[in-house]
Amino acid sequence: MQPQIILLKEGTDTSQGKAQLISNINACMAVVDTVRTTLGPRGMDKLIHDARGVTISNDGATIMKLLDIVHPAAKSLVDVSLAQDAEVGDGTTSVVVLAGEFLKEAKPFIEEGVHPRSLMKSFRQASVLAVERLKALAISLEDKHMEEKKDLLKKCAMTTLNSKLVSGEKEFFAQMVVDAVSTLDPSTLDLKMVGIKKVQGGGLRDSFLVDGVAFKKTFSYAGFEQQPKSFHNPKILVLNIELELKAEKENAEIRLDDPAKYQSIVDAEWNIIYDKLAKCVASGANIVLSRLAIGDLATQYFADRNIFCAGRVETGDMERVTKATGAKVQTTVNNLDTKVLGTCERFEERQVGAERYNLFTGCPAARTATLVLRGGSEQFIDEADRSLHDAIMIVRRALKHAQIVPGGGAIEMELSKYLSEHSLQYTSKAQLFIRAFAKALEVIPRQLCNNAGFDATDVLNQLRHKHALADGSGRCYGMDVNTGGVCDTYDAFVWEPALVKINAIQAATEAACLILSVDETVRNPKSEVPDAASGAAAQAAMGGRGRGRGGGGMRGRGMRR
Repeated sequence: MQPQIILLKEGTDTSQGKAQLISNINACMAVVDTVRTTLGPRGMDKLIHDARGVTISNDGATIMKLLDIVHPAAKSLVDVSLAQDAEVGDGTTSVVVLAGEFLKEAKPFIEEGVHPRSLMKSFRQASVLAVERLKALAISLEDKHMEEKKDLLKKCAMTTLNSKLVSGEKEFFAQMVVDAVSTLDPSTLDLKMVGIKKVQGGGLRDSFLVDGVAFKKTFSYAGFEQQPKSFHNPKILVLNIELELKAEKENAEIRLDDPAKYQSIVDAEWNIIYDKLAKCVASGANIVLSRLAIGDLATQYFADRNIFCAGRVETGDMERVTKATGAKVQTTVNNLDTKVLGTCERFEERQVGAERYNLFTGCPAARTATLVLRGGSEQFIDEADRSLHDAIMIVRRALKHAQIVPGGGAIEMELSKYLSEHSLQYTSKAQLFIRAFAKALEVIPRQLCNNAGFDATDVLNQLRHKHALADGSGRCYGMDVNTGGVCDTYDAFVWEPALVKINAIQAATEAACLILSVDETVRNPKSEVPDAASGAAAQAAMGGRGRGRGGGGMRGRGMRR
């Protein structure tokens, strides 16, 4: 009789085979069902209450991040949603719903004994075909004039904002977003150069765009109120040094043989700070900003000389100020030259709600903009912030890759029809798998109908009829959420950047293939014991079967002898 061979630690749980694969698919479908109802302009919102507070959102990436999913296979859907958000900014719910539908269509084949590799190969083929067809159907905006292009970008932003909490003011915000992105450097379109500030109070319409930089009034000392609060064509000095008397280090010791020398040491410290302040004034600057603290002495000194100052300015705001005004950050006040000073047409401190904001407008080198959002509750403003982030990302992508496709499920229906027809070229089982992939694409228009409260069967039948027309006149027809029928979504200006759809199909396919490729899960509960409960638990784990090198008697790493 052969001895029993034990490879894994005691208590290790292993699950494998077809049952494990189906279990993973079921877990992913449960996650998809959570976000499914948030898709589209009539999608519902989710209220998530956790240790960080209350979040109300219908943004797929935000919901997936806050769900705190522990199932190892289902976590891949969280990753694919966050990747879509980072890459293109929109379509985060679509990519999760598509991945779930691909798995749902694959499940019957897995149950019937089809090898997952056959499914994965066909799904990847179908994905490549779909992307090639989508690129062929995309409409380019490259040859348009700037004014016309701005109008088209506004329509793309409005499509994104359609499904958000701020959809009631989508035209107002879409214009604001396009204006903000248009101020950026066309070669980089750096997202960091668009600042978003949130101020509670007022209505959504009270939000405004600053063609330059705006930041909240920083912590200040008494002399601040005596400083001037507005300038025309000021000179701006930006520093990265402290302008205050530093406290002595603990246990500092100075030994003197003559008590008269004590005053000279105190005076030396004051002379150093006064020398720094005098050099700032001598540079001709009207505004002094610093990343580090500006103390009460410096604040009063500048106030007496009609100079505005602000210390502890956030790094992001400081970066935008330097880009907009042309100022250069200085780490010393010695040899200050006029070339390092920035300027703008107007500086003012303005009251916005209960807060005071410093505004730099009319900047000569303005490659930056700031959106100041107003709204009733904190959760509402946070959701408006997330909505505008998606719209800004979409407009950026549309500027870089100026190709669009009709929305409302039109492009998915066209791709579904194309793949169904293309699958007939195969005589193997791949025909069934590609057709299943094509059927899965129909989930987008179907879910849009369900979320809007319309009959999905009727609408999908109408869409199939339109897209099957031989002359191709129905290829832009999608679901009309206003009437519950179908309409030409291209003519209705429901547009989406082609990049969003391409990325969603590719990412959803890869996520589905990743889950299909896993046929075994190994889990050791003892390895999940937190460090705080080390001691006995760790020792017990070390002493189990298949113990690590050196046996159970070895001391753990980091333990004192």
